Amino acid sequence: MTKKFIYAALTYSVISMILGMTWHFVFFKEVYHSLGIYNRAEPIIPLGMVSMVIQGTIMAYLYPFFDRDGKGVLAGVKFGLLMGLFLFSVSTLANAAKIEVTSMSTWLMVQTAFHAIQFTLAGIGIGLVYKKQQ
Repeated sequence: MTKKFIYAALTYSVISMILGMTWHFVFFKEVYHSLGIYNRAEPIIPLGMVSMVIQGTIMAYLYPFFDRDGKGVLAGVKFGLLMGLFLFSVSTLANAAKIEVTSMSTWLMVQTAFHAIQFTLAGIGIGLVYKKQQ
C-alpha cells in the first residue's frame, strides 16, 4: 500500500464521519426523526465507521484508474460525484423503495444535499491526495 492510498482512504473516512455525524445527529436530527426512516434508538456508531472505512478504501483504490494523469481537484470532484451517485442509489433510492418515510420529497431533498456535499468534499480531498506534483 502506498502512502497516497492510505491518505486517500483516511481523507474520505474522516470527511464522511465528521459530516455524517454532524448532519445526521446535530443539524438534521429532528428532520430524520420526523421522517421515521432511522428508527434505532441508539445508532451503532462503530458499524457506521466501518462502512465509511470500506467505502474510503474502495474509493482510494479506484481513483487512480479514474484519474491516470493525476490532475487533482476537478478530476476528484467528478470521481467523487460519480461514486456519490452510485452510493446515493443504494442508500437513498433503494431505502426509499423499501422503507416507508413520512415525506418522500423531504427525504430525497435532505439526502441529495448530504450526498452532494459529502462526495464533493471527499472528491476534492482524494483528488488533492493523488494530484501529481508539478
